[in-house]
Amino acid sequence: MEKVIHCKDLGFDCEGVVRANSDQEVMKLAAEHAKSAHGVTELTNEMVEKVKSVIRDE
Repeated sequence: MEKVIHCKDLGFDCEGVVRANSDQEVMKLAAEHAKSAHGVTELTNEMVEKVKSVIRDE
């Protein structure tokens, strides 16, 4: 089952969607998207937990 994160679910005004085959991979891709699209250079523990909370199965 594919994992998915919608950027909107994290409060960004962004149509970005990240999909991968595992939680770890979707987290990695989301971090790359956050850096390139939103200028996020450092992820705090709170940010990581928030991102984990919006991962959905698709």
